[in-house]
Amino acid sequence: MINEDSNIQYLKGVGEKRAQALSRLGIFTVGDLLRYYPRTYRDWSKLTSINDASIGEECCIKAIVDRTPTGIKIRKGLTIFKTDATDGESVIKIIIYNNKYAAAGLEPGEEYLFYGKIGGNLYQKEMSSPEILKADLQNNSIHPIYPQSGDVNSKYIEKLVRQVFIQNPAPCRETIPENVRDSLCLMEINSSLKEFHFPTNEDLFSEAKHRLIFEELFILQTGLKKLKGNSKSDSNIIIKNESENFYKTLPFEPTGAQRRAVGECLEQMGSGKLMNRLLQGDVGSGKTMVAAAIMDSAVRSGYQTVLMAPTEILAAQHYGSVCKFFESSGFDIELLTGSVSAKNKRIIKEKLISGETDILIGTHAVIQSDVIFKNLGVVITDEQHRFGVKQRNSLVEKGNMPHTLVMSATPIPRTLALMIYGDLDISVLDEMPPGRQPIETYCINSSKRERAYNYVKKHLDEGRQGYIVCPLVEENEMLDLTAAEDFAQELAENTFRDYSVGLLHGKMKSKDKDEIMRNFAEGKIQLLVSTTVIEVGVDVPNAVIMVVENAERFGLSQLHQLRGRIGRGKFKSTCILITDARNSTAHSRMKILTQTNDGFRIADEDLRLRGPGNFFGSQQHGLPDLKIAMLTDTFILKEAERFSQQILIDDYNLSKPENQCLKKAVDRLFEKNIIMN
Repeated sequence: MINEDSNIQYLKGVGEKRAQALSRLGIFTVGDLLRYYPRTYRDWSKLTSINDASIGEECCIKAIVDRTPTGIKIRKGLTIFKTDATDGESVIKIIIYNNKYAAAGLEPGEEYLFYGKIGGNLYQKEMSSPEILKADLQNNSIHPIYPQSGDVNSKYIEKLVRQVFIQNPAPCRETIPENVRDSLCLMEINSSLKEFHFPTNEDLFSEAKHRLIFEELFILQTGLKKLKGNSKSDSNIIIKNESENFYKTLPFEPTGAQRRAVGECLEQMGSGKLMNRLLQGDVGSGKTMVAAAIMDSAVRSGYQTVLMAPTEILAAQHYGSVCKFFESSGFDIELLTGSVSAKNKRIIKEKLISGETDILIGTHAVIQSDVIFKNLGVVITDEQHRFGVKQRNSLVEKGNMPHTLVMSATPIPRTLALMIYGDLDISVLDEMPPGRQPIETYCINSSKRERAYNYVKKHLDEGRQGYIVCPLVEENEMLDLTAAEDFAQELAENTFRDYSVGLLHGKMKSKDKDEIMRNFAEGKIQLLVSTTVIEVGVDVPNAVIMVVENAERFGLSQLHQLRGRIGRGKFKSTCILITDARNSTAHSRMKILTQTNDGFRIADEDLRLRGPGNFFGSQQHGLPDLKIAMLTDTFILKEAERFSQQILIDDYNLSKPENQCLKKAVDRLFEKNIIMN
């Protein structure tokens, strides 16, 4: 008998070719199929008479086919089949394009359900390319509509799911322990799955959905907590608080928020307990200074520290900043990235082993197996959501339970932070350093582009610099790259031909990126045309103007990150968003950016509008994609966290018999997803 572990090819009608097509949708087993959830539903039970059907509206009509459809060849490769159908009162014309099998399936005198948009006119209504079902009791109900590919359509997936439940009404094991289900009055797993695919009524559907959302968040929370381990462990690494001496070396006065964050970190690191802390701060709030203060105390307490950044540009910027902070300290600071020569890599690694190097800054190159520290005390990761959990753990494992600080310049809503970071303590930099002015943001349509570009020229003529962010074509790196190159060339040869224009994009070699950025920082390039590679890691105080093309194609948080590249000096700065989008959602999103510079408010709105899967962009958040749960379901998320915590306190390794299915579900989820990469 088939069950959730059965290969999808065990189902009737799934051969090798179909199995390959299903695998492209992530369906390898029967369990994958049952958790390939409908994206919406079509209610075939709500029937409309032909008379009452409104032109331009979708509806379901039950009607008897009058005659065999006739085919008319319009041109090579296009045949149109037409027939009439009646509901006893009126007649509607049914039109089928290029599908002789669907047309041949319509038998005169038989009754069918036709679902589609009504066309034609009041005197002769018609329905083109309708979905068609035989009008029997099974079909006259709510049907699931699944995400589909060219090789696998929704009807085929529905047929397979029905087949599973016919062959085995209970194909799935229960993942949620009985005591948890009883406490929350949750529906049994197989009943939930069947009800969610084939809803009986609204109440049962809601109950099934609630259970499946809880299950998804419960398994994810349990796995994340196991990966993170116990954040309240004892620690033999005692860091003395040397921050006041460090502050005396600074050419500026730290903000109250910076002092508070440093104090929270060092108090914990000096307490004999392990620190696992998230430092959240909006663009330009001074996270690097906080990191430097912690590094200073750690090195003076006899420990090495490491800072890992997601890109070479950002790693190089941190290296430059940290070197300035410790100019007169005598600390040995090294930069390790993929572009460092083999000879220098070998020297850096030898110095780490001997303990000669105090501070290492780098990209994921720092987690290579041959990077060995003598006495690692503090691990810092920047833009943490861009690393998978396993990558971050690999860095922590370089030491004997070092203290961990994770930093993010992407303000993360509380619900998302709870999910990604679990029980980490959180410090927030909610105060900007003196001199940082709010960035004025405007939204215009393309008819005013020339005026916006003239405004850019005005700033360039005054000796300032600016950015123009390339328009996104689609989620295709090569197309976007071509568009960026063509766009930059067009601007350099025409609109901005009297200015020095540079291009920066993610496909450039590291040395070429560095050269472009160095030239921009030194003022040799006045206008930098860029893709979103400037989202993090570019800090040029003289840059005061930014234009973002096709702004509606970016997420709110991403746009906020982009505009954070300006306004980093003493000059007034302006961001201009260009969009021709006419829908109300796009306008409301742009309006938020023109009204506030508060990254946390923007992040909350971004999460609400786009969901967690797209919050950080293309799978950069390190989380498995949520199939059904939404992080706006805050109450369910908190319940899932509470019960996963209770189970792990009682049975951390999930070794008890009642937790075996939960353990398998956790292992399966984390093996299949990016989180383990």
